[in-house]
Amino acid sequence: MRTKPIATHNSGMSTVLVVDDEPIVRDVVVRYLRRDGFATLEAGTGEAARTLLERELPSLVVLDVMLPGTDGLDLCRHIRASSDIPIVLLTARGDEADRIVGLELGADDYVTKPFSPRELAIRVRNLLRRTAPPRARGSELIRFGSVEVDGAAREVRRDGATLKLTLKEFDLLWFMVSNPRRVFSRDQLMDRVWGYTSALDTGTVTVHIRRLREKIEELPSHPRHLETVWGVGYRFTA
Repeated sequence: MRTKPIATHNSGMSTVLVVDDEPIVRDVVVRYLRRDGFATLEAGTGEAARTLLERELPSLVVLDVMLPGTDGLDLCRHIRASSDIPIVLLTARGDEADRIVGLELGADDYVTKPFSPRELAIRVRNLLRRTAPPRARGSELIRFGSVEVDGAAREVRRDGATLKLTLKEFDLLWFMVSNPRRVFSRDQLMDRVWGYTSALDTGTVTVHIRRLREKIEELPSHPRHLETVWGVGYRFTA
């Protein structure tokens, strides 16, 4: 998994890049983030955001899907080609296709417009505080089949080769492998891994489970490790 150090200003604050073509939205989001102790960067277009990303190293990106020119999904793809920094998408209410595509491209979370800036700031904080894996201790390793999950290094290796996982993919996998044979519903996983629950967001879990299966399972369509318990949720079996 490719990683980059958390970006901070001299004061030690994490830096959030806010990308939205609506100045009012940027202003509100930035004010709430700064009130929570974050440093911020702003961009009104995908091209401006790419320029900033080449010069700066933000800790997290809040990214509107609907941007002029290079849209948010293209920018998400560009970021994931070289970085694993967390991405929170801003999408229009009801645009499920954009949310699913964004998650497939590697976004970690999404918020639908109109949204609560307070909720967005909480989600940003929750994502950033999960830079350390749940229950990771020292050099703890968990192995199953040809896969090795390294909690200290936040790396997953298969047949010795390091896999590329996003922050939330790793957090979800670590949580599952740390609790073998236990069945968790989507709501429980949203609460334990993402830090909140919402019936509208459980599709996030489904997408992340599918992406993890594609990376760690020999036959993703017939998973041996990340199993579906129909009508209940998911469990990990070594």
